Amino acid sequence: MTIIAADEQDGANTWLDLPPTTRQTWSAIAVAAIVVVAFGAVAPFAGRPLATLNAFFPSLDAIVFVSDLITAVLLFAQFSISRSRSILALASGYLFTALIVIPHALTFSGAFSPTGLLGAGPQTGSWLFIFWHFGFAATLFAYALLRDEKRAKATSGATTLPAIGWSVATVLGLVCGLTWLATKDATLLPTIVLDNNRLSPFVIYPVSLTMLIAASALIVLLFRQRSVLDRWLVVVALVYIGELAFSGLFPSVRFSVGFYAGRVFALITSSIVLIVLLAETMRLYVRLARSNVMLQAERNNKLMNLEAMVASISHEIRQPLGAISASGTASLLSLERTSPNLEVVRSDLKLIVEESHRASQVFNNILALFGKAGRGHEPVDVNEITLEVLHILGGDLRDHGVTLRTELMSERPLVMGHRGQLQEVLLNLVRNAIEAMDAVKSGSRMLLVRIERHASDNIVVAVEDSGPGLDPEKLDGIFDAFVSTKPQGMGLGLAICRMIIERHHGQLSAWSGNTRGAVFQFILPITKA
Repeated sequence: MTIIAADEQDGANTWLDLPPTTRQTWSAIAVAAIVVVAFGAVAPFAGRPLATLNAFFPSLDAIVFVSDLITAVLLFAQFSISRSRSILALASGYLFTALIVIPHALTFSGAFSPTGLLGAGPQTGSWLFIFWHFGFAATLFAYALLRDEKRAKATSGATTLPAIGWSVATVLGLVCGLTWLATKDATLLPTIVLDNNRLSPFVIYPVSLTMLIAASALIVLLFRQRSVLDRWLVVVALVYIGELAFSGLFPSVRFSVGFYAGRVFALITSSIVLIVLLAETMRLYVRLARSNVMLQAERNNKLMNLEAMVASISHEIRQPLGAISASGTASLLSLERTSPNLEVVRSDLKLIVEESHRASQVFNNILALFGKAGRGHEPVDVNEITLEVLHILGGDLRDHGVTLRTELMSERPLVMGHRGQLQEVLLNLVRNAIEAMDAVKSGSRMLLVRIERHASDNIVVAVEDSGPGLDPEKLDGIFDAFVSTKPQGMGLGLAICRMIIERHHGQLSAWSGNTRGAVFQFILPITKA
């Protein structure tokens, strides 16, 4: 069952309004073909008498009661959504059938007593059968005529309850009145049953009239069918006509082949719409379950993206905040001395200001990174931002005992990009190289930052260290998010670096050096000054 959006004038639409799929169409055609073949095979033997099984009919009525009652409830539920009078008429028809089979079963001669319960006479069960089928055929025809009626403007769901209540009350009163007419005042009705086994020729007239109404509904539905329900109601009308032909048109005796075949057709008529409703309801459940799984997955992805963004901010902001904290502590210690060194305090305060600006720039860089590509791009001098990064990390280089070498381009290497983001890439790569060399206990710690032309229209920026190098088994996933070689790492730095470089139409790669250490380099297209 697929629910689609409704406009303000036509009310809510449901799967009952959707056109049938190719599979549903062929399924309906197949059922109709089987019914026609079965009808043709049984019709020549319709008048052949069989054994009298009075208990068979109350059992059949019980099945019809359950199936039609469930169908009516489901259709009333659909009416509460669609507010279509055609659906209300059809639901009332199924409710009428479900209720009238109760007195039909109780008054059937020979089932519970020789003449039936409720003071029934020999004609009662047959006339209730006629009322039953005439009523359903009339509601089926009403559905077909009301199918194209304009829907009422959608309002709250509570407005459908009075309509449903009046429909149920009307159907209940009609069933009680027809039951009274067929039992207490049977003298007003013509004779249908001549004796236990023979039917009156008069039965042809009410049966033919009912068949005519059902055939009219079938024709209207054939020309107007637009939905899944319409397609299957055509099959219902076809089976209904076959049932009526077997029940009162072909055989002139009761308990014949045609008499029993008509009751089998009644079961088919009662079951078709119920099966379709349950099948479509199950389809809706499956789709809703799948949609719920997809929504949960999307929710988890959003939470992961949010987690990644928060972790990215924490990752990028930690270093300038640490520098601010260290400089502030050093300034306080200097001021607490008897003779404070004002130059040192001035230098520390200047560093605090610079690091606070850098922290603010980190937020701007992240906003630009997760915003629209190309926002804030300008010609950037790679030599210049490299020297700025090495100046920022000068203290770290000294603290870790790292010897720095630079091989910059003599010409001015300009690339089109976001200055702050490219600076963050270099900061991450150089800082990672410094931390990697902490694992080297002996030997010199060398860091080489190299910038050179690649081909004719690209430049290469490489950061080479003398650390332990890269594990070949982990090299393929080194740029994946949440993958880190550090014990306390979050695995976001290199992933963000790759995202930045790719958004600048470049490429970031890494490998182990020729002797030891690791090499990280990115290639960017050159722009003209």
